[in-house]
Amino acid sequence: MSQTAHAVLHSGDHHVAAVRRFNRFYTQRIGVLQFGWGESLFSLAEARVLYELSRRDQLTASAIGQELGLDAGYLSRILRDFAARGLIAKTRSRADGRQVLLTLTARGRKAFAPLEDYSNAEVGKMLHGLAADGQRRLVAAMQQIEELLHGGGKTGAVVLRPHRAGDMGWIVSRHGALYAQEYGWDERLEALCAEIVAAFLRNFDPQRERCWIAERDGEALGTVMLVKDSARVARLRLLLVEPKARGLGVGIKLVEECIGFARAAGYRKITLWTHSVLTAARHIYRKTGFKLVDKKAHDEFGKRLMGETWDLDL
Repeated sequence: MSQTAHAVLHSGDHHVAAVRRFNRFYTQRIGVLQFGWGESLFSLAEARVLYELSRRDQLTASAIGQELGLDAGYLSRILRDFAARGLIAKTRSRADGRQVLLTLTARGRKAFAPLEDYSNAEVGKMLHGLAADGQRRLVAAMQQIEELLHGGGKTGAVVLRPHRAGDMGWIVSRHGALYAQEYGWDERLEALCAEIVAAFLRNFDPQRERCWIAERDGEALGTVMLVKDSARVARLRLLLVEPKARGLGVGIKLVEECIGFARAAGYRKITLWTHSVLTAARHIYRKTGFKLVDKKAHDEFGKRLMGETWDLDL
C-alpha cells in the first residue's frame, strides 16, 4: 500500500469504512454482483459500453475508455467480441483517417434495448418505494456525490453556447420529465415542446432567432429560446434550468442573453407565456424587467393552471 493510502486510512479510516459500506449497499441494490446484467449474458462493463454507443454515434475506442475508465486491453477485447457478433460497425473517420469510429448496428441496438428497459424498470422499482419528497432528496444526494467526486468537487464556469445537433431532443425530454416530476403535468406539455422545437428548426432565422444551451464542463444545465413572433416582437420560449444548477444564476444569464440579442436584432418587445406556479421563473422575469400583462386559466396539461403573459418593452 502506498504512503498516501496509509495516510488516508490513518487520518480518516471511519470515512473510508463509510464509503465502502455505501458501495457494498448500493452495488447490491442495483444488481451489479449478478453475472449477467439485466438477466442477459452481458457483464456490467459490456452493458456500459453498449450504453455509451447507444447514446452517441461514431465514438472512438479511446473516447469510450476515457469515459468509463476501462483498461485499454480489456476494452479492446470487448469491442472485438462485439464486432464478431455483429453488434458494432467500424468506419474510418473522414476528418482523420487514423481514427476508427464505432457505431451500434441494428442487431446491437436490438441487443441493448432489453438492458435499457431492465435498468429503467429496476430504478423505477427502487424509487417507487419512496414518497415524492424522498425521491427528490435521493436524486439531490446523488447529484451532490457526483459533483463532489467530479474533479475533486472543482467545476468550471457556466457558459452559454448555441444549439447543435441532438440538443432539441434533450430540451423536449427534460421539459417532459421535470414538469411531470415536479408539477404533475401530463404528456401534453412534452407534445407542445416537441411542436415548438420542430417549428424552430424548420423555420430557423439565425439573424433574428436563437437557442442557447447553458453548460458546465460539457454538461447541459439549462436552455432557452428566442423566436420571431412578428417583425417587432420576439417570444421567449422553453426556459429550463436543471435542479442541480438552480441558485447558480443560470436562469438570469439565459434570459439576459435573450434580451441582449433581441435588442441587437431590432425587436421592440419580448413576450412570453408562463404559469403562476412557476415561482422561480416568474422571479427571473420580474428581476429582468418583464411585466405581467394578462392571466387566463386553463387545463391543457392535466392540471387546472393559471397561464400568464409577461412583456418586456425594449
